[in-house]
This record gives sequence, structure tokens and C-alpha cells, in this order.
Amino acid sequence: MAKEKIVVALGHSALGKTFPEQQAAVKSAAAAIGDLVESNPDHQIAITHSNGPQVGMIHAAMTEYSLLEPTNTVAPMSLCSAMSQGYIGYDLQNAIRTELLNRGIYKPVTTLITQVRVDPFDSAFSQPSKVIGRYMTEAEAKAEEKKGNHVVEEDGKGYRRIIAAPRPMEIYELDAVKALMDADQIVIACGGGGIPVLQQGTRLKGASAVIEKDLTSARLAEDLDAGLLLLLTGVEKVALNFGTPQEVSLDTLTVEEATRYIKEGQFTSGAMLPKVEAAVSFASSSPARRSVITSLHTALNGMLGKTGTIITAG
Repeated sequence: MAKEKIVVALGHSALGKTFPEQQAAVKSAAAAIGDLVESNPDHQIAITHSNGPQVGMIHAAMTEYSLLEPTNTVAPMSLCSAMSQGYIGYDLQNAIRTELLNRGIYKPVTTLITQVRVDPFDSAFSQPSKVIGRYMTEAEAKAEEKKGNHVVEEDGKGYRRIIAAPRPMEIYELDAVKALMDADQIVIACGGGGIPVLQQGTRLKGASAVIEKDLTSARLAEDLDAGLLLLLTGVEKVALNFGTPQEVSLDTLTVEEATRYIKEGQFTSGAMLPKVEAAVSFASSSPARRSVITSLHTALNGMLGKTGTIITAG
């Protein structure tokens, strides 16, 4: 009998925002993954993760370095994304390895630097939406615009770069992910949504963009023919009228219901919306597939269908 494949998407709360925070946070993430593995060692697990604060930190650091050393150019976003995949994966795979060994489980953990193709004609490139990097002065912002980059002003704080968030089209290292999972390894892939690249003949060229990691997680889960997409965030369940006296937590959602709530504007674009969109994308691809949105601390019960918000085709 084929082993069920599960894609686990870790949100910001699983990683923290600084180096020390990440060192502590990945231990909690590793404990949650350990629970999933221990409950059924036959599951094949792929892990994705966010990189929002981390890639911004790297970009800011590399920009400052270019100012100190004028012979060094500013690092492109694709390179910053690759750096974030490497060091987040390093912390995660070591924490998970330690957690599993402490439970008497031997299962290798591997991080893959993952590239994801985006469409150069995606409308996101003309409508950038993701703010990154440090605050700049007006003069610095104008210099960025002269380079062809987009900037946005934040009241009283200064200017920051704003870049495109195109949709994921193809995961280039998919075969490697499958091979490692078939070899009974836990695979960390598509970190931060993957490194956005444009295909130019036989060459892959990094794009000045970031990809919404939850949408790439759904793409990965579908391409792997996974049975479950487990989206871990800071709350146990999706809620309607979140943060108001009329707040209602949801145990289940059909694709049709979730789509209606998205159109009604029930979910915040920077928080729950991409998770619900990813859950809908995956669940709608097959009646046999389900998405679950829950917290890191209720991951096991979410996988078992005991909590969280379960999204199915109907």
C-alpha cells in the first residue's frame, strides 16, 4: 500500500524574527514534526517554511555591505532567497534530527535549495505588493527608482522597496524531493515559496520577486500527489469576523464556502488569506485531498482531524 504523503507548511511563528528567536522557535517546530512522525512513521513528509523576516534581514545586510564596499553590488532578491533557504533549513533540519533521535527514531532530514518558475508576464510584476528590506531616505528611494525598482512610503518611517509576488508555476527540484521522500527522508523544500526564477532557454534567471509560500506549498502538495496539506499558523482554527465580538471559529469548510468568504473579504491579505487560498487550491484538485489550517501546537490533532479547520472539495 502506498504511503500517504503530507506537506507541512510552517508559518512565521515557527521561525521567529531574529537569529536567537529562530534558534528557540525551531525546537517547537521540531517537536510538532516529531509528533507527526511518531504517530505514523510510514508517512512521507515534506516541509515548507516562510522566510519573510529572514529574507528582508539578509537583503538589508547585503545592501549595507554594498555601501561599505562599493565594489560589491547589492545582492539580488533571488540570491537573498537562496541564502534564507540555506540557513533556515540548516536550523530546522538539525532541530528535527535531534528531536527524532531523542525519541529513538532514525529518519534523515534534508534541505533542498529549491527554484520555482514564475511567469514573466504575471500581472504581479506590474503591481508589486510585497514590502521588503530596511527603511530608506527619500534620496535613497529615488536612487532605487532610477534602477527600475519600486518603492513605497510608510508614514513617518521612510521608504521601503516593494516587489512582485507572482504565482508559482513549476518546481524544478520536484524529482529530487520525490526521490528523497521515497528514500524515507524528511525533506525541507520550497523555503519562502522557493527561489523565483524565469526560464530563458536552458538557463534559469533569478527574478526580482518573492513567491507566496503557502501557494507554493499547495503546488508542491499537488505535484507530490499528497493526501494532506497541513498549514500551521498562530491560531487553532480559521475564524469569520476575526477579532470582533461576532467572531466564529470554523471546524470545516468546503471549497465553495471558502471561495465565497474570500470574495466577501473575510480574510486578511497579509495573514490568513494566502493560507485559505492555498487550502482551496489543493483541496479543489481532488476529492481525495484535504487541507487543514491549525496552529503549530495542535499540528498532530490537526493531522488526525480532531481540530483545526478542515477544507475539502465538498
